[in-house]
Amino acid sequence: MAEQLFNEFESVSSKQWKQQIQYELKGADYTETLVWESPEGIKVKPFYHSDEDTIRNHCGTPHDDFAIMQPIFVHDVKKSNERALDTLQRGAESIRFTFENESVDLNELLHNLPVENVRYFFYLPFLSIDFVKKVANYKATSKAQITLLIDPVGQLVSDGNWFTNLDTDLAQLNTIATQYQGSFLSINAKTYQNAGANMVQQLAYTMAHINEYFNRLPTLQQPITIEVAVGTNYFFEIAKLRALRLLFKSLASEYHHELDCHIIATPTKRNKTLYDYNVNMLRTTTECMSAILGGANSVANLPYDSLYHKDNEFGDRIARNQLLVLKHESHFDKVHNPADGAYYIETLTEQLAEKALLLFKDIEANGGLITQLIEGSIQKKISESAAKEQELFDSGKEVLLGTNKYPNKNDAMKHDLELYPFIKQNPRKTLITPVLEKRLAEKLEQERLSLEDN
Repeated sequence: MAEQLFNEFESVSSKQWKQQIQYELKGADYTETLVWESPEGIKVKPFYHSDEDTIRNHCGTPHDDFAIMQPIFVHDVKKSNERALDTLQRGAESIRFTFENESVDLNELLHNLPVENVRYFFYLPFLSIDFVKKVANYKATSKAQITLLIDPVGQLVSDGNWFTNLDTDLAQLNTIATQYQGSFLSINAKTYQNAGANMVQQLAYTMAHINEYFNRLPTLQQPITIEVAVGTNYFFEIAKLRALRLLFKSLASEYHHELDCHIIATPTKRNKTLYDYNVNMLRTTTECMSAILGGANSVANLPYDSLYHKDNEFGDRIARNQLLVLKHESHFDKVHNPADGAYYIETLTEQLAEKALLLFKDIEANGGLITQLIEGSIQKKISESAAKEQELFDSGKEVLLGTNKYPNKNDAMKHDLELYPFIKQNPRKTLITPVLEKRLAEKLEQERLSLEDN
């Protein structure tokens, strides 16, 4: 049936398309009017055609499904348990617990929570072999699926210091690698995106980040978890995640590491706004769509009010329902590799991967990620990229509706702030200058807040 249908139509060459475009433009050169260049240096054409583009099928989703993830910060263990049970009953399929310290009672935290078909992720902002042993013992008796998220290099990037120091942190990781039966190593790539790195930088820094572990953990055999932030450039973000998996497989094969990565995606904070905050729901919806189509294994949505509200049931429910609609009403989980064969996305995937590979090789030739972090090269490049994007926002060329375009002057937020929504400065002695996450709208919002009582 499909073959007969397509035989009804004559093929149109790229030459014919170009001629038609130039006719519509009254003879103007379309390359000067319709081709635009992304911050990554990729020139985007008005159309892509198989007879002039080298189209390759790149890896997309490794499965037909994605897991709806609920992040939970563990402060009160009993309340965290109740919240996890409630969210699982309301449609969440995995839980990401963030621990405050290692004194958490795992039996109390996971009491009555299902162990079949639910994966629990434990993000640890500390490094403790004793705690890892406690988790291993709990897994052995409960049969729970628990993935640890430990990332000393990510700690260095975002905090400026190791947990202890380079040698001690890596020695403890090597010990964990030999003793823990399960995935324990994670890569926090969200920081690069939320700080303003462009997509090529995000991919290259993530690969260099992973390569530090491949080089320094010779006993590593477990799968790796990569946490990424997804921005608003819909098709580019789909291609970014596909390129990420492509690059990971290529790098891992060099170390004879045959296990795939598990990608956890969450919407970026960079374009979220304090004023006209309901628009954040539109932004996170398209960002979650990109994450799913790009092949994320788990997607954790960002509540629309997360900038200024503490965790609350309503914000969580709306964020979770966005993913439930995408999964059970829009059926985003029903098509295997939906972006495969799309010439535009395939071309973007290849270009992003090639550019990121070149930058990765340059990083490695100059000592690797840790060395360049200590020298400040990585921070400088991210800062330059962020400044360019900030300039576009400040000039109105990059638009955030309700903030720098069509703002509602009657919006007042000063008395609704439960959280400090801006970059936090904490002057202290650090080994490196930390890579700090910063939203585009911060300066504008601070100005508006200062005028509210006037």
